[in-house]
Amino acid sequence: MTYMAIIKKANSSYLVKFPDIPNINTYGETIEEALHNAKEALNGCLESDFERGFTLPKPRKKKYQNGYIVEVEPHISLAYQLRKVRNGISQSEIAKKLGISYQAYQKLENPRKCNPTVKTLEKISEVFGKNLAISFKS
Repeated sequence: MTYMAIIKKANSSYLVKFPDIPNINTYGETIEEALHNAKEALNGCLESDFERGFTLPKPRKKKYQNGYIVEVEPHISLAYQLRKVRNGISQSEIAKKLGISYQAYQKLENPRKCNPTVKTLEKISEVFGKNLAISFKS
């Protein structure tokens, strides 16, 4: 899961904005620092918004001049995906199907506590009737 960040030079700094999430703004003294700060700001905002029950803004596919792709941390992305794929089914029902406690499943949908094993992810994909794809990107 990725979002586009726009970086513009302003005096001696590089300002960062996210067109899809206008409440995130940050900067850096170099482009590298600006990108690092952008990733921290994006992930922090999404984690906080998730806890407050907000829905994830859908990333647009539009290309921007001065645009940089910023990755969402896997644990945050997974928590959002689980909430979305659950599609109104209660966490208790899913936990029962997985053979785990409600509290254990609840942690999987919490980006601050999400840390599933691959085996757990395989079980989840079976319960939801989805394919599990795991990859390493460079």
